[in-house]
Amino acid sequence: MASREEIRLQLTVHYDGTDFLGWQVQREGRTVQGELEAAVERLTQAHRRVVGAGRTDRGVHAVGQVAAVRLPARWTPQAFRKAMNAVLPGDVWVESTRRVPLAFHPVRHAVARTYEYRLGLEEESASPFHRPYCWAMDRRVSEAALHALSQQIVGEHSFRAFAKSGQPQRGDRCEVTEAGWWPWEGLGLRFTITANRFLHHMVRYLVGTMVEAAGGRRPMEDIPSMLAPEGRVPQTSPPAPPEGLFLRRVEYPPTVLDLQEARETDAPEVAPPRGPES
Repeated sequence: MASREEIRLQLTVHYDGTDFLGWQVQREGRTVQGELEAAVERLTQAHRRVVGAGRTDRGVHAVGQVAAVRLPARWTPQAFRKAMNAVLPGDVWVESTRRVPLAFHPVRHAVARTYEYRLGLEEESASPFHRPYCWAMDRRVSEAALHALSQQIVGEHSFRAFAKSGQPQRGDRCEVTEAGWWPWEGLGLRFTITANRFLHHMVRYLVGTMVEAAGGRRPMEDIPSMLAPEGRVPQTSPPAPPEGLFLRRVEYPPTVLDLQEARETDAPEVAPPRGPES
């Protein structure tokens, strides 16, 4: 039986990744998970693990990271959100909280994630108010070519060529349900991509390679060749810089979030396989 003395809360978290080594706690250096766990410990007087849906890398931002934590049952979601935002540093913010079943896991139960990459093409993108959050470029690329290339990514493919490191236990196939380039507030373009899973650095390698191809610095045909790796596969271009990447949204089936339908257990949390890149 689940303990009535504890509850589990789902958090939606925003953070500016500029000064972080990434999400996951490291032996040395500042991380998002570390700041959240320190804040939780300050509020509850006990160390409690905060599990995130995506292990974003150094310099990567989030406006829709999902995390979960167990708490004493005296906490309400509203009171916990207010208290967390009062003690967290200024580059981390809890947007919302909700109670979820004790068995909810941000990684294992996720069915889709959406990332956004910002490409600065106008001079204003080099402003100190924009440069830390985009790839500010001093060259032109074809918007039509970028959009055409993004459409070739949609579907289920092997993304092994676009991964810094593999996941042998899970394979290299990902199903991309949406991908496209869109205007970014007069500053450039935004690339958004939604998939059931992501490999390490996958989005950044995709963006870097698409930008090179759309700028005429490599053949457009390289990308479909990389998605169907047979024989000699072209190498990707260098990955796009991390500062332009945002974890925007993580999606879950309604049933795993429903307190009425879910059967709660007190099974110990098991460390999941390497989560989405960034």
